Amino acid sequence: MPRLAVAAALGGALLAMLPCVHAAPAAARAETLPAQSATARAAQPFTPAELARMRAGAQRVTILRDKWGIPHVFGKTDADAVFGMVYAQAEDDFNRVELNYINAMGRLAEVEGEKEIWRDLRMKLYIDPAAMKAKYAASPAWLKKLMDAFADGLNHYLVTHPQVRPKLIARFEPWMALSFSEGSIGGDIESIELKRLEDFYGKPRQAASASAAAAPFDARAPRLAALADGDKGFDAEPKGSNGFAIAPKLSADGRALLMINPHTSFYFRPEIHMASEQGLNAYGAVTWGQFFIYQGFNDRLGWMHTSGGGDVIDEYLETVSERGGKFYYRYGKQERALRAVPIALPYKTADGMATRTVTAYFSHHGPVVRAEGGKWVAVKMMDDPVHALMQSYARTKARNYAEFVKVMQLRTNSSNNTVYADGDGNIAYFHGNFVPRRDVRFDWTKPVDGSNPATEWKGLHAVKETITVFNPQSGYISNTNNWPCTGFGASSPDCARYPAYMWSLPQNARGIHAERVLHDARGVTLDNLIARAYDSYLTAFEPLVPAVLRDWDALPAGDPLKARLAAQAAALRGWDLRFSTVSVPTSLAVYWGQEMVKASAARAREQGVPVVDFIQTGLTSRERLDALARASAKLEADFGSWQTPWGEINRFQRISGDVDQHYDDGKPSYPVAFTSANWGSLASFGMVAKQTTKRIYGDRGNSFVAAVEFGPRVRAKSILAGGESGDPASPHFADQAELYSRGEFKDVLFYKEDIEKALERRYHPGE
Repeated sequence: MPRLAVAAALGGALLAMLPCVHAAPAAARAETLPAQSATARAAQPFTPAELARMRAGAQRVTILRDKWGIPHVFGKTDADAVFGMVYAQAEDDFNRVELNYINAMGRLAEVEGEKEIWRDLRMKLYIDPAAMKAKYAASPAWLKKLMDAFADGLNHYLVTHPQVRPKLIARFEPWMALSFSEGSIGGDIESIELKRLEDFYGKPRQAASASAAAAPFDARAPRLAALADGDKGFDAEPKGSNGFAIAPKLSADGRALLMINPHTSFYFRPEIHMASEQGLNAYGAVTWGQFFIYQGFNDRLGWMHTSGGGDVIDEYLETVSERGGKFYYRYGKQERALRAVPIALPYKTADGMATRTVTAYFSHHGPVVRAEGGKWVAVKMMDDPVHALMQSYARTKARNYAEFVKVMQLRTNSSNNTVYADGDGNIAYFHGNFVPRRDVRFDWTKPVDGSNPATEWKGLHAVKETITVFNPQSGYISNTNNWPCTGFGASSPDCARYPAYMWSLPQNARGIHAERVLHDARGVTLDNLIARAYDSYLTAFEPLVPAVLRDWDALPAGDPLKARLAAQAAALRGWDLRFSTVSVPTSLAVYWGQEMVKASAARAREQGVPVVDFIQTGLTSRERLDALARASAKLEADFGSWQTPWGEINRFQRISGDVDQHYDDGKPSYPVAFTSANWGSLASFGMVAKQTTKRIYGDRGNSFVAAVEFGPRVRAKSILAGGESGDPASPHFADQAELYSRGEFKDVLFYKEDIEKALERRYHPGE
């Protein structure tokens, strides 16, 4: 997983929507500065007027912390609520809040050293403070008030907590909110591969023809690599989510239900409630440092985002030539000059600070990010942070389906699908939101010819032209980061009616599983919806287990594997393909699956197939059997026997507040039954950190999860991985850990009278 996404997931999501307006930063100076000078230069003393304004703002906010430490923030205005909710986030984990903005502004190398300069360059191809300040100045007055309150809330925290030493940002400014306007885990910009970016900009620029030897690039590579790569054979847990909606006709009480089940890195989002006297009353998960509820609900409706809607990023092959030290690219019958922008990349060294300057190149399509086959590749993606921030916030205040759709008309949610339910009994689905209109003659899964004007985007599809579903006859909606061609039973849309670029991901094991648990749903309650979302069946093993049993049955009596794997074959033959903490076949199957993944990842990438799909059809009998033997040997080496129950291996542990978590087999942990989503587990629990332990300690998957029932009064239940606070000394650091490990939920305290009954603390920010 890229480091920037780690900081997002364990403290900051990657930027998805960025402005393509650039001003050349100052040229690099040959100087080495003291290590903390960047912070010192950024920090300016707050004036008495600023301090008075912040104190007055704090007095208009009341924070109620309930027995789980969840902050319920009440303000007179929306801006007051924003002030209080970002202050509360800083209380719970300022480190992750700050890291979000260090990442978003392309300043990670100033904290972590030269190794991060290419990640910083990737951000600075899109982020320029001067441009952001101009966009802030031109923003609607109501949005500027929210951005002002965002900065004041975080600055008030720093003023009232002088013991907190920021890594870099000692003063937050309102425009910074525009650098981080969408709350996904891994936004659009992650499609730019860092290694290719370094290869292109990390050495002296050569004529375009000198790049002819560059290896061809598959636009699907980042996604397929995420599915194929793993440490010690453990497949990287997919980035994504599950969203379910149940219509009133299928629910026990005749009310719409919504399942909010993001699959993110743990501690990626805290749980929060914000309300104002201006109609704001939203509850859910907020990405650290942002001032809008990203996944959640208000008293009238709810929204759940799943990653992977339409194809929203395109790459253009630019035909480049050099004359007089300048670069030009062909467009139609013309030649245009590439815009050259020097970008300063400060970084920390052992002796202080140093700076490297890179000249970045831009065509009208976007920044050049690599070379391929003698051409340069420019990337085009969404670049409207003001409207993106407007949409992210405004949906939290929508009161009905019509108002929600009106917000969707901003069309700046580029990285997500949306599952919706409301108190009027409506359920709906939007497959993507920002979908460029393109000429269908071209294959948009690959880079297209930038010199051909026919490859230009032709505006955006209207929301009604995208794949949407409203109150399907089947009575349910689901999405699991899969295609939109299923997930609604008989009401599923006919994908053949839409351009192929309307979706970018195939069916997956979770999608098959979700369809099964929802198609016969009747009399669904909150608890029943949760049970369906945690159903223990592992669909990915349906073709694998029968295949290996046939392989074993066909072995001649004298083959060494016949006797060696006899007990394993018997265990798998008797397995119902369901996980549990006491299940031995679950342990064996998961380790066997990971052995097959490790052995075939490269071939899967070569064929452009997700590795979990590849192992179902692309392996020989001997490869399956050998992988089973290796899995048995690994279990025996690590645990003394391959017959080790799954709960002894698969554990939840939180022993540190560090962004980069570490695990210890000798310290307390809880058994977890659900597995990696790769195997079709709807409840997801996977490990992507470098494994230095024998046990598996999940760090990605179910994080904040909530089930909501809409009616005259909202009813909801939720669970958060570990707890609300990032401080190991806090009682709310791991107070939800045991519930989480068992898949048990707590009651959401949404109404003030219920919060008061479970009140732990009432205060104004700064008290």
